[in-house]
Amino acid sequence: MKTNDLFNLKGKVAIITGGSIGLGAQMSMGLAEAGANVVVAARKVERCVELCKLIEAETGVKALPVACDASKAEDCQNLIDVTVKEFGTVDILVNNAGITWGADALDYPMNKWQQIMDVNLTGVFQLSVMAARVMKEKGGGKIVNISSTTGYGGTYPEQQNTVAYNVSKGAVITLTQDLGVKWARYGIYVNGIAPGPFVTHMTEKHFANVGEEHVRGANPLGRFGSEWDLKGAVVFLSSPASDFITGHVIPVDGGSNALA
Repeated sequence: MKTNDLFNLKGKVAIITGGSIGLGAQMSMGLAEAGANVVVAARKVERCVELCKLIEAETGVKALPVACDASKAEDCQNLIDVTVKEFGTVDILVNNAGITWGADALDYPMNKWQQIMDVNLTGVFQLSVMAARVMKEKGGGKIVNISSTTGYGGTYPEQQNTVAYNVSKGAVITLTQDLGVKWARYGIYVNGIAPGPFVTHMTEKHFANVGEEHVRGANPLGRFGSEWDLKGAVVFLSSPASDFITGHVIPVDGGSNALA
């Protein structure tokens, strides 16, 4: 297979949760630019509608907006059912939907803890299972779980006081490894991406509080992630280029995870 063919997603069907804004929108566009038809899912479907119009205009692929709260099993099953009805199958699932909440770990509200786990962890697992059932029947597929560099260990409270988010993202790393092993026999690849500092609707307030200079100084490349820095990683893990890789999580973080 030639190199360009290894990254070609023409005719594939990709679901991206939390796909309407921020990193999700970047990955939705990246997969569409590689040739995949995309299903853009999020709780606020009007955002999905707008992005899908842009994707279709710029890439020529088909883009389908679907309302989905990843914490709700019925929404997740509907997302799979609508995708199969429209396109006939599911080739790629990108589990990107996520939420966070900041508070001192000594006084962390348990309702927020549960809410974050329901979306960031349980939602990833239940949707992966639903998609994997479809993928198994057709002989395989690609699942890409979006974790975070905060999932690799502890963070100082003045830098990232988000214990539930950090724990959920660490669990996503382990889930990716375990499902990668368990589902390899079905031709289902399970990998992940751990983004570092990207400015999005979810992080801009945090970065404003800790200061840009601190964040820029925390990775060897000395900058934030750009509006295209996740495109290559998600296309790689969704394409035949990664057909000998499963159960791994790639940090896209400017080198911060390599620091001693």
